[in-house]
Amino acid sequence: MAAAAVAPGSLSGAQPGTASGHGDRHPPLTGIKLLIAAIAIGFGNFLVVLDTTIANVSVPNIAGSLGVSASQGTWVITSYAVAEAITVPLTGWLTRRFGAQKVFIACYLAFGILSLLCGLAMSMGMLIAGRVLLGLAGGPLMPLSQMLLLRIFPPEKATLASVIWAMTTVIAPVAGPILGGIISDGAGWPWIFYIKVPIAFACGLTAWWLLRGQPDPKAHASIDVVGLGLLIVWVGAFQIMIDEGRNKDWFASTEIVVLGIVSLVGFLAFLFWELTEKNPIVNLRIFRHRGFTAAAITYSAGFGAFFASLVIFPLWLQQNMGYTATWAGYATGIMGVLSIGCAPLVGKAVEKIDARMIIFTGLAGLGLLNAWRTLFTGDATFWQIAGPTFLSGAFMVMFFVPVTGLAMASVDPDEAADAAGLSNFMRTLAGAFATALVQTGWSNAGREKQTALADSMTGGQQVLDGMIANGTPPDVAVSSLSFLVERESVMLATLEMFGVVAIVFAFSAMLIWLAPKPKGPIDTSGGH
Repeated sequence: MAAAAVAPGSLSGAQPGTASGHGDRHPPLTGIKLLIAAIAIGFGNFLVVLDTTIANVSVPNIAGSLGVSASQGTWVITSYAVAEAITVPLTGWLTRRFGAQKVFIACYLAFGILSLLCGLAMSMGMLIAGRVLLGLAGGPLMPLSQMLLLRIFPPEKATLASVIWAMTTVIAPVAGPILGGIISDGAGWPWIFYIKVPIAFACGLTAWWLLRGQPDPKAHASIDVVGLGLLIVWVGAFQIMIDEGRNKDWFASTEIVVLGIVSLVGFLAFLFWELTEKNPIVNLRIFRHRGFTAAAITYSAGFGAFFASLVIFPLWLQQNMGYTATWAGYATGIMGVLSIGCAPLVGKAVEKIDARMIIFTGLAGLGLLNAWRTLFTGDATFWQIAGPTFLSGAFMVMFFVPVTGLAMASVDPDEAADAAGLSNFMRTLAGAFATALVQTGWSNAGREKQTALADSMTGGQQVLDGMIANGTPPDVAVSSLSFLVERESVMLATLEMFGVVAIVFAFSAMLIWLAPKPKGPIDTSGGH
């Protein structure tokens, strides 16, 4: 969500409206055609962002159906995010080589086909493979959707184009948990993928039809093959390491040790190569801008904490509190009420108030709300649980709306595309890594709490004797007591993770003050 924005034309290496000289050009879109094209393009971004959260509440259903644990089921989330992050840096090269419209339409239709294949998966391996391919197809759709919206609208209506794109970015992650829960409970988890197929095809073909003949400039393009290869190696090795580490006793496992060495060596080689390569796939030189560095790191840390909470919250509700996927989706998606209403207000506030203060307030507010969650008890009602989530919508917008604009305002105009890609790459990776790390922390904390509770139960035998004396079969009595201990240990582990998330939010809120004060109002669309 809140993907990094891209200045129009910056990915394609040419200014929008510049013809490449191939065939007859149609006049600019106007009226109803312009509106339909905007909706079709906007849905591309909506579907990709939706896919980052629609599976969150469905993980228990998917895991149970495919015969794996819930922790293994989170690979459905992380595999998509990592693949998406890897393909984002390729967007500029693809656009220059083939044209933004062609790449966008191809990825749009591929997204529909691959969503169908994900729904048809008969094993976790097949589903993860489908999700990786889905992430590869979805990555370019986010920056290209905004670029095309800004291209088809006349300059005087650029703000409207940015609003359309921003609303799809805000609404999609909120709609994801709600739709995922309702669909999983009502029709089965494959339908969280099937539902996107007709939308992708209808909107993709509509966009193709309306954009035919519109300027789609191309330019000479070269690709940093070595940099891309090193990127895939170190990111893939690191993600597998943190996903599988908790299942293999971490560095007591040779496999985890090898993955750790590969990821470290690959990362160092990647840094050296990208800093010395003339046309790097990820332009690390942009980190010389203090404002960009502070904003991008704040964005990554804050988003990682936010996404981690979005992962464990619905899992905890279903595994520990007895919620269905539908009600877990309602409890998660309720944040959308305030986020949608507050987005325009925050956009106006950024024009008058220091963006750093707004970002700080958003992150601090999210931290306080997660600290509030540490006070939950096992008998908390729906509204007691949903209250912090509801309020988080306002603070979420205060974080997401200005942070990308602040990052982009800190770089030179000719670096906009590289900065947007790098910021989006860091954000997406942070979400994937945070998902694996919070799962590991949650699992470890649960085991520790369970052991501590069992050791502290000096009267456990008396409880069992009492249950048996009242007619409960011995094996049932033992199972019941074990269930109570396990339930309480998961509850305590969850509260501990909310506390950790709160600390990360607080840390992120302080990081933003490392950025220099903006010289004037920032462009919340992320462009210049």
